[in-house]
Amino acid sequence: MGSIDKDLIPGVLAEDYMTPEAVELLARARAMVPRLAERAFDAEQAGRVSPETVAEISDAGLFRVLQPKRFGGYELDPRVFYRIQMTLAEGCMSTAWIYGVIGVHNWQLPLFPEQAQQDVWGKDTSVRIASTYMPTGKAEPVEGGYRFSGRWGFSSGSEHCDWIFLGGLLPKKDGSGALEHVTFLLPKADFRIEHNWDVLGLRATGSHDIVVDGAFVPEHRTQRTNDHSDAGCPGRQTNPGWVYRIPFTQVFQRAVSSACIGALDGAIAHFRERAAAHVGKHGAKTAEDVNAQQAVSEAMMATDQLKLVLLRNYARIVECAKTGEAMPVEERLLQRAQASQVPKLCAAMVAELMRACAASGTYRTNPIERVFRDIHQSRAHIANNADAYSRAHGAVMLGLPNADPYI
Repeated sequence: MGSIDKDLIPGVLAEDYMTPEAVELLARARAMVPRLAERAFDAEQAGRVSPETVAEISDAGLFRVLQPKRFGGYELDPRVFYRIQMTLAEGCMSTAWIYGVIGVHNWQLPLFPEQAQQDVWGKDTSVRIASTYMPTGKAEPVEGGYRFSGRWGFSSGSEHCDWIFLGGLLPKKDGSGALEHVTFLLPKADFRIEHNWDVLGLRATGSHDIVVDGAFVPEHRTQRTNDHSDAGCPGRQTNPGWVYRIPFTQVFQRAVSSACIGALDGAIAHFRERAAAHVGKHGAKTAEDVNAQQAVSEAMMATDQLKLVLLRNYARIVECAKTGEAMPVEERLLQRAQASQVPKLCAAMVAELMRACAASGTYRTNPIERVFRDIHQSRAHIANNADAYSRAHGAVMLGLPNADPYI
């Protein structure tokens, strides 16, 4: 692997969140990495992560990391979730991506009214939820709920899920007339998947379009996404744990950026193995190339730094969730900017690894080529718009008002 898994080394960055359960789950993820790497090429060709792989992740209990204990979950610190995601990404970033997106939904469903939780997990607590949060849904109020329609893009892993979270806008309940983002929960029978995912990278995520034509969504299957109050998160009545008091953005954004760190670690491992043995057509050894030496060192420094920032920032998020302290907006904006910077920095590092592979490294048989495309694809996600979030933070630091509705 590209860097040391410090949480598994006694006395080095030891944290109380790495419980025996957490260590065991991380070890299960680590054991899967070679198999994920073997399947990655075929998964990309097929345009989806295999059902076999998804079943393995499920059987290992990895989807349950953020799920409430009363539904058979572990209800662990989100840092465990992100460490597992980064580990899986060392083998296959597409697999880690859908793990992050699907797995984080087991944190959001507990915020919904109890009846919605029972609708999904009442008979089978292993049921999975897909999503696409873009607020394009049209919701018409009707008795007991809403008549809901729309088309959404980028629903990663939706073929492996029986329910879905979809974004829409509704008037705020304060009577101001302003609109706010709402998450609508629908069963598989109420939506269809339009298979149109043909893109540069993350091809195995199967992030197809979703279409809904006039489905009825009862009121209890809606949740005000950015309302972090108890009134906006009625599920806290039955799920009172501190983990469900973290604001949505602080949980979700890391779920779509952390896979890049693990994928870069995987690329580093491949590069080191390749460079140690590769001799170019003109007789030059890659390991003796000063550009290769610099590229691998800088990439390793980058993943180490990114992990440290993630863990440090999340320690603060956890502290606020446990104590009820409101994190200042300046700090939240900085953390959002730092999370969005992850794919941008990882893309720069993997680009240098690719350059140091020279011409023979551009063949698709080189796993680094796939990681290069996957990381660059991840930058297209709206939550990873690093420049926009850096400017949003910088504006506030220069005395202007916060313009980010998710912060």
